[in-house]
Amino acid sequence: MTARGLEDVAEKFTLGHVGSALTGHEQRSGSLVIPYLRPAGGPHAVATIRFRCIAEACVRDEAGEYLAPTRKENHRGHGKYLTLPGDLPRLFNTRALIQNAPFIVITEGEFDAMVWESIGAPAIAYQGTSTWRDHFIPPLLGFGTVFIIADGDKAGIEAAEKLAAQLPNAKVIVLGDGHDSNSFLHTFGAAALREKIGLQ
Repeated sequence: MTARGLEDVAEKFTLGHVGSALTGHEQRSGSLVIPYLRPAGGPHAVATIRFRCIAEACVRDEAGEYLAPTRKENHRGHGKYLTLPGDLPRLFNTRALIQNAPFIVITEGEFDAMVWESIGAPAIAYQGTSTWRDHFIPPLLGFGTVFIIADGDKAGIEAAEKLAAQLPNAKVIVLGDGHDSNSFLHTFGAAALREKIGLQ
């Protein structure tokens, strides 16, 4: 999280690490834990969790430097994420939906939502292009603007435009040059990222 510039929001999102896994969950050992928190909080605040691979061989280069956020990680032979068996697609950071704000940011991927939150913009994330569900739309209709962040490649732009077609209040923000939100923040800084959606 430090390499990604997200150490300041790691606690806010109560990120964790699987040091030793329970029987039957050994494949999650060593993973980063990303809780999906309910807006109301309380003793049942965690709706579900996802696990993200942070194995050294996957996230560092030969010199031991972290690949992200400016280079692609090497998750060969396995996915970056594991979801609990039987869990359905969900929106990440639904607390942002009840903030008093005229806009909301939508990203593909939890880290990118954390990036926007780190610069003071309420943000939610979906887990991937195949995980968007129609019932995610109604909570977004009450915002003046829904900024849909498009990663700076063809697939990212197409996914953002497809989503925007379902929302009358949507604006697609293209980061360009192959950037996602995290690499853009790392390369150009918080002020430049805020400027992308017109924030001072």
